[in-house]
Order: sequence, then structure tokens, then C-alpha cells
Amino acid sequence: MKKNVVKEMVMLAMLAAVSIVLVYLVHFPIFPAAPFLEYDMADIPILLGTFLFGPWNGLLLTVVVSVIQGLTVSAGSGWVGIIMHIIATGTFVIVAGTIFRMKYNRFSAILGFACGSLAMTLMMIPLNLIFTVYFLGASRELVLSMLIPIIIPFNLIKAVANSVITFSVYKAVERIIWLYSPGKQTYTNKA
Repeated sequence: MKKNVVKEMVMLAMLAAVSIVLVYLVHFPIFPAAPFLEYDMADIPILLGTFLFGPWNGLLLTVVVSVIQGLTVSAGSGWVGIIMHIIATGTFVIVAGTIFRMKYNRFSAILGFACGSLAMTLMMIPLNLIFTVYFLGASRELVLSMLIPIIIPFNLIKAVANSVITFSVYKAVERIIWLYSPGKQTYTNKA
């Protein structure tokens, strides 16, 4: 039992490190009108950790990655960026991970990704209206004018892209991680 806990902690730490490296290496704007909104792949290792180790471990991974990222790679957004990332990605992993844990199969994985993407996108609406307006100094009118043409599509594109990539690599990563962990229930051996 203790061996599995240590292995899980090591795997979560490795996923956190990969997440930080990915956000450092891969980040680019999707919409020229909003170059400050950059796509990054940091959520892919977080989603992998969520599906492999459960939604609460995914949330823990989100907090760790958000703080490290906010203090290093994305330091320009400060504590506001850290909080927004924790809430947005945290919403995604709790929704997606909970749905996936109900039944370990491809359908629940896809449903989890779809619902998680939608939940994250919807969560970013009030987060932008609160944090961007009150703490980053943007006018409410500006944020409202950007919601439909930029903010909502950006978050949907980012969430869906990260979901598709995660879904594509999940089986391979799962096989590697659980190779020597008998008794783990996974969707690859059930679907």
C-alpha cells in the first residue's frame, strides 16, 4: 500500500514538471486581437493525472502547477493568474475526472472531456468579469465586448485541443504508469 502511495506521488510530481516544461515551450496567441490570451499545453499532464489518479489528485496537481507556473513562467499575471488558473482548470478536472470515474470507458472519457471543457469555458466568464475588471484594471465594457468573439472561443479551443491531445496519449501513458501496478482499474482493459 505504501509503495503505491509513493509511486503515485512520484508520478504526480513528474506530471507537474512536464506541465511546467510544456507551458514554457509551447505558448502562443490564438487571436491576434488578444495576444495576451495564449494557448498552452500545461493542462494536458494535469488531465492525464486526473484520469490516472482521480479528480482530487488532479485538483492537487492543478494547484501545484498553477502556483509554480504563476511564480515562474507566467509571473506577469501574478496572483490573479494563479487563482484564475486554479479555478478554471480545477473546474475542468473535477467535472471531467468525476464523470470518468463513474464508468471507466471511452464514452465516459469523451463525455468527461466535453463536460469539463464546457464547465471551464463557462467558469471563465465570471472569472474574467471579476478578476480582469477589478484586479487587472480592464473596463467592464471591454471585457463584455470580448466575451463572445474572443474569450469564450479561446477557452473552448484551448479546452478542446487539450482534451483531444490528452485522449490521444492517455492509453500509452496509462500503460507505462500502470505496467507494474497490478489491480488498477483502467478503461483500456475494460473498453
